[in-house]
Amino acid sequence: MARFVFVFLLLVGISLGDMATSKSASAGVVVKIDLSEQRMRVYVNGRIRHTWQISSGRGRYRTPTGNYSPYRMHRMWYSQRYDNAPMPYSVFYHRGYAIHGTDQISRLGQVASHGCIRLHPNNAHAFYDLVRQHGAGSTRIQIEN
Repeated sequence: MARFVFVFLLLVGISLGDMATSKSASAGVVVKIDLSEQRMRVYVNGRIRHTWQISSGRGRYRTPTGNYSPYRMHRMWYSQRYDNAPMPYSVFYHRGYAIHGTDQISRLGQVASHGCIRLHPNNAHAFYDLVRQHGAGSTRIQIEN
């Protein structure tokens, strides 16, 4: 009987451990960017919180696809490559690519950038704050066509 109880508790412990792991995997911020739709969906702790229009890279300035984590953030950044263009609420995720605000709001929903993901400044601010609140290590960025 003691052996049965031990095996039962062991199995229950494994199941609870798996549940805890899957719960923590959905914790934090997950960003799903669909370049074909020019949309960014933001999930917080597994639940959709925001859906925003974006502008991604045009022509030869393609936005890289893949899975990333933020590695640097700036409340205000100026592009060192493109005429000191303002990049408010920048969240850098791959090389020099970032998710950031833009003053070209009328171009949201269409390809227009040099590869970065552009957002309405209010949305960029909200995203920036979410990443700060949850931490870069708990934020995942998924970009796909």
